[in-house]
Amino acid sequence: MKNKRLVIILAVAGSLLLVPLVAMQFTNEVDWKVSDFAIMGVLLLSTGLLCELIMRKIQSMQRRIILCGFILLIFLLIWAELAVGIFGTPFAGS
Repeated sequence: MKNKRLVIILAVAGSLLLVPLVAMQFTNEVDWKVSDFAIMGVLLLSTGLLCELIMRKIQSMQRRIILCGFILLIFLLIWAELAVGIFGTPFAGS
């Protein structure tokens, strides 16, 4: 069961990275570089693997939900900052 979740995490991360790759073939609106794919891959994998670590180590379902929710919130904030510079930090290239 534990290894099955890891395979699912890798498959979902790979599938999500295929979305912009396919979109680049049909429109000029999506213009990702190799570094964009690498950064998003690291973000997706780290988020998935951290949630997997929580699922393995934390016994309480309530704590699992809270911690995974917090990790997803951090992921979304980093994604928004990298995508549009919502906070205007140098992190996003602003």
